[in-house]
Amino acid sequence: MSNTKVQGLLGASREFLIPLAALIVLMAIWEVSVRAFAIPEYLLPAPSRIFQDTTAMGPALGEHTLATLRTVLFGFLLSIAVSFPLAVLISSSRLAADAIYPLLVLTQSVPKVAIAPILVVVLGPNELPRVIVTFLVAFFPLVISMTTGLLAVPPELVELARSCRATKLQELLRVRLPYSIPFVFSGLKSAIALSVVGAVVGEFVAAEKGLGYLITSATAFFKVPVAFGAMLILALLGIVLFQLIVVAERVFFPWAAAEQRR
Repeated sequence: MSNTKVQGLLGASREFLIPLAALIVLMAIWEVSVRAFAIPEYLLPAPSRIFQDTTAMGPALGEHTLATLRTVLFGFLLSIAVSFPLAVLISSSRLAADAIYPLLVLTQSVPKVAIAPILVVVLGPNELPRVIVTFLVAFFPLVISMTTGLLAVPPELVELARSCRATKLQELLRVRLPYSIPFVFSGLKSAIALSVVGAVVGEFVAAEKGLGYLITSATAFFKVPVAFGAMLILALLGIVLFQLIVVAERVFFPWAAAEQRR
């Protein structure tokens, strides 16, 4: 592995460890405050009680976490698969941009909580509605970031490529796409965080497994520590997935990561 990739990996590890340390400090302050002020458990349980009640669920907790993770990843990958061709189409044609942008705004103007029950009725109470809700939440910032990156290429670079008789595909792959990498990863970071939100929204509406389902069922039976535990696992899941994208950017595109830190 080259020195640049090693430095990128070390930098990404540092960005992962610092938030983790901050989270541990926050948990310690939380524990001390709850015990010092004798806050009732039904209002704010201590982290130790949350850990105790949540881990008591055993393998069921892992099943709920994996169910949510699967929905998050499916929705996130679907958002990438749809966003890239849309961004290419929008950036290559003004007519396509005028036709597609209003539709993109329309998908974001309708609350996803309102769409989810309709999807359940149309598609059935399975995982597909949850994946689609996750996709609808995540893909918009990704499309915007990709489109912005593809259009941000300096005109002189485009003219140089065309003067060398580059085809549209070569211009896309060798000029526009490499230049847009920082924008793409910025969109990916937003999309993965929003994917966690979308998955939980879908699970609130219709699910038999998942951390969102666990939160609703736990609060229905006044198991507040379990609900807090599921919420903390969701937060950790979002942090880990976000940092994985940071690591991928630092390792495979260190120059793009350096550009974003300027």
